[in-house]
Amino acid sequence: MAISCNSMRPQEGRRSEPAAASSSQPAPADLAAGHGAPPAPSAPAGPPGLASPPGAAAGRTTAEAIAASAGAFLEGLDQGSRGLAQLAFEGSEREDWHYVPRRRAGLALGDMDDRERGAAHALLRAGLSPEGYRKLEGVLLLEGILGGIEGSPAFRDPGRYHVAVFGQPGRQDPWGLRFEGHHISLNFTSAGHAVATTPAFLGANPAEVPSGPRKGLRVLAVEEDLGRAFLASLTPAQRQRAVIAPTAPLDLVTAASRRAALPGFDGLPAAEMTPAQRAALVRLLEVYARNFPDDVAHGHLHRIERAGVERLHFAWAGSAAPKQSHYYRIHGPTHLIEYDNRGGDHIHTVFRDLQDDFGDSLLARHLQEGHGAPAGRRP
Repeated sequence: MAISCNSMRPQEGRRSEPAAASSSQPAPADLAAGHGAPPAPSAPAGPPGLASPPGAAAGRTTAEAIAASAGAFLEGLDQGSRGLAQLAFEGSEREDWHYVPRRRAGLALGDMDDRERGAAHALLRAGLSPEGYRKLEGVLLLEGILGGIEGSPAFRDPGRYHVAVFGQPGRQDPWGLRFEGHHISLNFTSAGHAVATTPAFLGANPAEVPSGPRKGLRVLAVEEDLGRAFLASLTPAQRQRAVIAPTAPLDLVTAASRRAALPGFDGLPAAEMTPAQRAALVRLLEVYARNFPDDVAHGHLHRIERAGVERLHFAWAGSAAPKQSHYYRIHGPTHLIEYDNRGGDHIHTVFRDLQDDFGDSLLARHLQEGHGAPAGRRP
């Protein structure tokens, strides 16, 4: 039996029947395809007093694409729907994120007609790579499958995923975008010609579909398989450093915190890995970065490289065997990846930018460069 995220069931009004999950789902082999690794472009250093340029520094194409798509999405809504979908940029709602089923702000997919849902999915495709979008579709599909497994199709509803646009899309003022529901939280913050893309959460329950037409589907197969393969590549001495606990935590250590803060760097430092192992670690990290378009992914990867790949740490907890609870993380000066698999069949993953979650660095830079605000100040 698949393990469910604990939460209170939301009580939400609906104005239409839930949207059906997309039928154009990738086969398991497609989801497990490898990722290339083109070189990351260089990025200029930022003004004194600010953190290293955010991953958004290379995201101009994506920033423009999501602004255009968000504008088209909003223009296609009637007044009532637009009132639900478009929220103020200021305030706490934009940063109130989570990945469990709960009441959410925004406009639900199930409350959109076919044309509106098409525009919403066009917006999601603009913010994600083809691989990232296939995973998102897979998570939506799994929600319906989980509803069948649990016998709760109304609760596990693929239409209960919400689009929220914060502010007015464009280059003049900062604005944001969130797509969120059970096992998905994608958060974009844009200012000027740049976009920040974290925190980015994707989960899978079941991790492998046990029966039915989609039997064997593993939406997050690469994240699981490459993590376990990396652990297996370590020598006994390295493994002793890397394994930080005999049992896996019950969830991500940083959970849905506003800022991802860990007390220190645990596990095996990449400085103590062979060149081949470091390359494999970067490939695992790329699986998460490349859920986004190339310009954004290259920005993240370049900052990680500039901060020093040798400063990354790999930590593992729990069993090394398939179908058992396990956890790993990759933690460096600029980014954090966490992967947790409860019971071996319920995956949570998150990709976090330690300098630019919700556009922290991006907004500070925008204020300083565009409005003369002191470095480090946020709106």
